[in-house]
Amino acid sequence: MPLDASKTQPMTGGASFSMGNKALRVVWMLSWLVLARFTPPPLFGWRRLVLRLFGAQVGTGARVYGSTNIWLPGNLSLGEHVLIGPGARIYNQGAIAIGAFSVISQRAHLCASTHDINDPHFQLELRPITIGERCWVAAEAFVGPGVVMGDRAVLGHAVRYLSRPKPMGSIRAIRPP
Repeated sequence: MPLDASKTQPMTGGASFSMGNKALRVVWMLSWLVLARFTPPPLFGWRRLVLRLFGAQVGTGARVYGSTNIWLPGNLSLGEHVLIGPGARIYNQGAIAIGAFSVISQRAHLCASTHDINDPHFQLELRPITIGERCWVAAEAFVGPGVVMGDRAVLGHAVRYLSRPKPMGSIRAIRPP
């Protein structure tokens, strides 16, 4: 759970999470680095075990590559035979649940948190992501906070660049053509 931004002042360098949370993540990151990051691709069972030891719910046959970046396994639930491709980024400050037989392709990014832009303290908000069964998040696609993908949904990759200045205070969501 994030700390109260009005007290910790993250806009001036204060923390968004407790020291205990940070310590747990340091232990996690070092453990993944030593135990899983450089393991050969076929050692999915070993990586499932490491994820489970750190609190992830991992279904039978789930395949997570060693180059995957997971913020906190305790906030992750993977159904049976889920595939998390090489270089995927699972930024799960909030919970992320991925249904059975879903594929998160290489370098896809799932982000389950955002900030309240109307709060002068920029409070961190956790917004869970739910990905249904037999979904596909294509390579380099981005799944944002609070997204729910129904069963068999597909998210393709679409890159667009902002080519004009944005007015002050504006917010723009970029959609594929």
